[in-house]
Amino acid sequence: MDSMVKQDRIAIIPARGQSKRIPKKNILNISGKPMIAYTIEAALKSGLFDKVLVSTDDDEIARISEEYGAWVPFRRSKYVDDYSTVSDVTLNALQVLEEDFQQSYQTVVQLMANCPLRDVTEIEKAVAFFEERNHSFQISCFQYGWMNPWWAHSLDEKMKAMPLFPKEMKTKRSQDLEKLFCPTGAIWIAKVSDLMTSRSFYGEDYRFFPMSWRKALDIDDYEDLRMVEILIPETK
Repeated sequence: MDSMVKQDRIAIIPARGQSKRIPKKNILNISGKPMIAYTIEAALKSGLFDKVLVSTDDDEIARISEEYGAWVPFRRSKYVDDYSTVSDVTLNALQVLEEDFQQSYQTVVQLMANCPLRDVTEIEKAVAFFEERNHSFQISCFQYGWMNPWWAHSLDEKMKAMPLFPKEMKTKRSQDLEKLFCPTGAIWIAKVSDLMTSRSFYGEDYRFFPMSWRKALDIDDYEDLRMVEILIPETK
């Protein structure tokens, strides 16, 4: 395509209309704003993106997203459904932009709408970290704290507990255990060409970008939502 417009960075915010655990989660009111607004505003404020695009199948989400300054030029493909991964959603958006809008990008930054505490500073740090190290794939994470996975057990039907890491349970003090990190949907970054090949942000040699658990918090259920409502005054 000789007419293809090549640009630097795009932010893509996946936001489907039907949330199973919290209805209409992505536009739920949090401290006076729809949840998705926090992500849109942080992305726009960073000034790092040629476009801040919301990929949605829902007209109400599209309308609200546009009110807060996002670009919503199409509705999500019917071929991207509840069983699709979030990587599939972003890949579909990039494909539509190429085929229907003749736009391609070097870097994509995927920002989940259910991470409203991730702010402009964290986006700026993550992009700088990615570009300084010339990664192909970068996924945000936080360090486990009081919920230490080294103490994890599984339970059978008789409630018998089986440690997942019996050696560490028996031989190491908590302060001697290796630090462990959990991925969060806050800020995922990839070189578009590599993402197209791997079809996942967990591509070969993916790297982690550590951030505060407060900024990294994903809202998946009502307990997460209550936590965010407590923490959000701290982030303003």
